[in-house]
Amino acid sequence: MSGALRAAVLIPCLNEERAIRAIVEGALSHCERVIVVDDGSSDGTVAALHGLPIELIRHERPGGKGNALRAGFRRALELGVDGVVTMDGDGQHFYGDIPRLLRVAAQLPNTIVVGARLIGRERQPRIRRIANDIADWGIAWAVGQRLIDSQSGQRWYPLEVVKLAVDVAPQGFVFEADILIEAARRLGTKVAAVPIEVRYAGEFRRSHFKPLRDFCRITSHVFGRVVEVGSVIRTYGIARTTPIQLIDPDQAGTATAPGLARSQES
Repeated sequence: MSGALRAAVLIPCLNEERAIRAIVEGALSHCERVIVVDDGSSDGTVAALHGLPIELIRHERPGGKGNALRAGFRRALELGVDGVVTMDGDGQHFYGDIPRLLRVAAQLPNTIVVGARLIGRERQPRIRRIANDIADWGIAWAVGQRLIDSQSGQRWYPLEVVKLAVDVAPQGFVFEADILIEAARRLGTKVAAVPIEVRYAGEFRRSHFKPLRDFCRITSHVFGRVVEVGSVIRTYGIARTTPIQLIDPDQAGTATAPGLARSQES
């Protein structure tokens, strides 16, 4: 495992029998503490994990990604870790990026490090790319900082954010946006990004994320979070002028220009 951070890898999953074992084995090659939360799978997901030295949490029926993540965060706190790396169980995230996120996390305390799907972004379905861009714009407004790929589920959460997250209301895919918002407002947490490759594992299953339905839910929820603070124009100005740090740990230099996110979207 990279650096001195004591990390756990948390993988929520639902009906991932074809992908999950390879993902978990890969995660174990970089981190000895791997937590898998099976959110009520009806296929052979649990059987595929047989014999692996992991922390397995099983839900009797699906309760949503937010509930699965919260259960995993609670277990991670019991393990006494410094933070948690999350990744999806469908093959979309590469376990080889775990050390890269941890190297950046070790440099930036009290920072959420997001694996931003920028490498090969042209392969991302256009509707997903547009939805992600709009979500970045809205969630950044609520967070008070420009964001890149705010919808990515491959992230590093430092310990104080993990403690906070267990009390954030689980609302499916909205949950991860709310963690960013609550951490920024209550802890002053910043967000950095590490470029990762766009990977779509369509041979395993179709995504649980429904672009139109879930995008509308996220958008309406985030808009409410913006309005509740008041001073809408002032907070928008802060968000648009506070840059994100885009750091590739395999290359020298850090990009922090205010126009960075826009240039990546073009």
